Amino acid sequence: MPRLRCAVALAALAAGPAAANPPTKPTLAGLTEPADYLLPNDGLMIPFRDQVPLVFVTKNSPEWAGLKTYFTEGTEQAVDPATGESVTRRVIKVKVPAGLTTAPPVPAENPLTLAKWNLGKKLYFDPLLSTSGQVACASCHSPDKGYTDQRKASTGIGGAVGGINSPTVINSAYNPLQFWDGRALTLEDQSQGPVGNNKEMFGGKHDPWEEAVLRLRNSPEYVKAFARVFGHAPTRDAAAKAIAAYERTVLVGNGLHDRAEAAMRARVTEEESGKFETKAEDYAAAVKGAFAAKDARALAALGLDAEKDAGKADEVGKRLFTGRTLFFGKARCSNCHAGDTLSDGMFHNLGVGVTKDGEVPYGEFGRFAVLRTGHKDTALVGAFKTPGLRGLSGTAPYMHSGDEKTLEDVVEFYDRGGNANPYLDEKMRDTPAEAAYLKARAAGQPTDPAVRTFGAGKRPVIPLKLNLSAPEKADLVLFLKALEGDPVDPVVADPQKFVEVGAR
Repeated sequence: MPRLRCAVALAALAAGPAAANPPTKPTLAGLTEPADYLLPNDGLMIPFRDQVPLVFVTKNSPEWAGLKTYFTEGTEQAVDPATGESVTRRVIKVKVPAGLTTAPPVPAENPLTLAKWNLGKKLYFDPLLSTSGQVACASCHSPDKGYTDQRKASTGIGGAVGGINSPTVINSAYNPLQFWDGRALTLEDQSQGPVGNNKEMFGGKHDPWEEAVLRLRNSPEYVKAFARVFGHAPTRDAAAKAIAAYERTVLVGNGLHDRAEAAMRARVTEEESGKFETKAEDYAAAVKGAFAAKDARALAALGLDAEKDAGKADEVGKRLFTGRTLFFGKARCSNCHAGDTLSDGMFHNLGVGVTKDGEVPYGEFGRFAVLRTGHKDTALVGAFKTPGLRGLSGTAPYMHSGDEKTLEDVVEFYDRGGNANPYLDEKMRDTPAEAAYLKARAAGQPTDPAVRTFGAGKRPVIPLKLNLSAPEKADLVLFLKALEGDPVDPVVADPQKFVEVGAR
């Protein structure tokens, strides 16, 4: 490197991180610094000792039971990485709902702090990010509608209607991939999508995020907040991180199913039997506990009146246990709906969105469409993400298409085995029946004319019918409603509520 260039580079480093920012490219008029990202000036940020981290605490931690609220203020000892000084600072302990046994993963490059969470929450509810100033993240993912909009397909900027049902934000922190087709790796990736979508939030003429960042930089309040949290002016990178920090705390758990599991563990411990098997009496105990606590919301999900129906607890407990048995057995729900959030995080073709002749339109290619070239897997044509099953009552209509209006409709859909198409997921198919069909055809024997066949080889695809009885369907739906969970805590869901240490 020539001596002059070396001297200039050293001078830039000596001037601090801000001097090392990338050069400004030709960009939207009014932007004097890059919109995508900037490097921090530590002098603008909240000092380390005054930063308030948010720390998730799960039920397997000894301190969980002692946390009286969802956000509980405390203190911690920490070492300032810049000075090596040991400091005592405030901390917010986030009480992860029962039933969620692990903390939501947090990227190392986006640690949770209270100031960042407050900023992200403000951005989430602020229509300023849209070109029209009328559409916010919360427009399609509203807390009072199960963090969806309860529409078959969302309406965005200028009344534009999208082509897919809004997935809930609830427990999305646990999703391995985001969006119905999994095209976003993280919440940070996901939060950037709607701002640039011309059916959601963008109706401008230039780069959507440059326009959004310019609007943020024209707000003195946002300029101050971004500087305190990130050490620089508003950017796309920082806005995405802040919104993701907020979304990471939208958690639901502690449904009657979780309470029944807890009742089972308490019972087995008292019996000293060592047989950790959930029974109908455990569900009855959970229902009785809900009546005792006057938990009208959990009871209403089951169609029970908190004041009048206490005598039905044992009967409902038996039905819930039957529904559970079906869920994990004959109805095969747990093949895909497993784990704490009741989702395998994978992608499956159920036949949703196929045409009457069983063809999969390009707009319904799902996961296959977003896979990188060179990694296309035809097994994922028409495949969409398995949604979690907590908070179901608020997230209707169901499926990525929004075609199923009720849980009863969903159960009917699965009872018939979905819709036949060439790429129907193996878990949805009656493979023994398909093998028998092929054997009969090869032997020249009669075959069922109702069976759909596809391709040049006329490959049969036979959906696996569950053949549930009407009472079984009703009990399965009742069990699904027992997964409901407590509502998202008001500290998160109330758009007017922001948190400062020393206040709740």
